[in-house]
Amino acid sequence: MTTYADGQRDLAAIDADAFGAWVAPHLRAMGLLAARLTSLDERDDVVQEALTRAWSRRSTFDARRGTPSAWLLAITADQARRTRTRRRRPAVGVVPTEPAGVDPDLDAALRQLTDRQRLAVDCIYFVGLSVAETAAVMGCAEGTVKSTLSDARHRLRPLLEVRDGSDR
Repeated sequence: MTTYADGQRDLAAIDADAFGAWVAPHLRAMGLLAARLTSLDERDDVVQEALTRAWSRRSTFDARRGTPSAWLLAITADQARRTRTRRRRPAVGVVPTEPAGVDPDLDAALRQLTDRQRLAVDCIYFVGLSVAETAAVMGCAEGTVKSTLSDARHRLRPLLEVRDGSDR
């Protein structure tokens, strides 16, 4: 089994138990991101599919190119995107659930963002990733993340302004 200079193991050579232990510290972040990008109802399915994909593609992980967290979250974001594109309209009377604890006004405003802006906002503000980790998840440069966040904040500002009612 290959071990990189930073102590990371070659994932292709580990068994399912070792892989489970390797992904365990990242499951919470994967769940948070999946819930933000899809819904609470789809979160577990998205994470399960992402883990299955990560297991089957574990030989492609290279610790020299990024952190385990960024690699797993990139797979999770991609799986969430695939789920959204396959999503069918809900059955009559069925309302998809949104993540708990999110203000409905904020959630409505976030839905006004582009997919790229929403991914950046979700990674930074809801999952707690750094700009570098978000760049790895998004597959772009750190400057692009910063620019995307700036555009998102600019777009959200008028949607979230609190009016005092005196201008009516």
